[in-house]
Amino acid sequence: MQGTLSKLKAQLTDPIQYQLPVGDALIDLNPFIGKHITLTHTGNIFCSNCGKKTKKSYSQGHCFVCMKKLASCDMCIMKPETCHYDQGTCREPEWGENNCFTPHYVYLANTSGLKVGITRHTQIPTRWIDQGATQALPIFKVQTRLQSGLVEVALAEFIADKTNWRNMLKGISVDADLKAAAEQLIPQIQKKLSELAELFGATAIELLDEEVVDLSFPVDVYPKKVSSFNFDKNPEVSGTLQGIKGQYLIFDTGVINIRKFTSYEVNFAQL
Repeated sequence: MQGTLSKLKAQLTDPIQYQLPVGDALIDLNPFIGKHITLTHTGNIFCSNCGKKTKKSYSQGHCFVCMKKLASCDMCIMKPETCHYDQGTCREPEWGENNCFTPHYVYLANTSGLKVGITRHTQIPTRWIDQGATQALPIFKVQTRLQSGLVEVALAEFIADKTNWRNMLKGISVDADLKAAAEQLIPQIQKKLSELAELFGATAIELLDEEVVDLSFPVDVYPKKVSSFNFDKNPEVSGTLQGIKGQYLIFDTGVINIRKFTSYEVNFAQL
């Protein structure tokens, strides 16, 4: 089977069910765990936006031109607290209105340890699955992406906002009391929350009382040492699929981040 890769699709079941998009096909991956599969990069990369062939992938699957013009590739997507829509410099104002001026959640998650993160309301629980979180708890609901970024920055002074992906893939994490963590963290940013309420309005940031969501990933064997495949250096990824976590396929020979290689054309085969 041949086609361009897109990020793994997943459904929150026990364990999580994964599908690998290859062109227009969706391959159910869970049945392949324990079996030998091969992904071979043809050397072709096609921009996920305009479809043109590109020598190099930018911003996870874009050609250089699209990377420079799309709002979804702007720095404020990675750092929402830097949103510049109100300055009139948004690359695509309509896109920003549809994607950034919608409800967002600030959450705690247990990935390689406790961390804070944000996501659009439409990306729950997808965001948690993509990060390889074994537990997640929404703690705030806000009106815009900018607001979520400002709350996240405040919390990041006291808690990590990034995942140690190697430890996540090794399965290094222990169950955490996310509700207790939230109870300890929220008072520490109360001054900042009050400032944001004055700036955006009293109803802009809503404190939530949700239940912790547990996530279980289809992994038979966690690697003791993590080595990564890279299609830019070696066109073939081959081995026994031992599990799937986050956006990673875990082989007995190494791991590969499928999302990183969005738009790479590959051949998928079971040997």
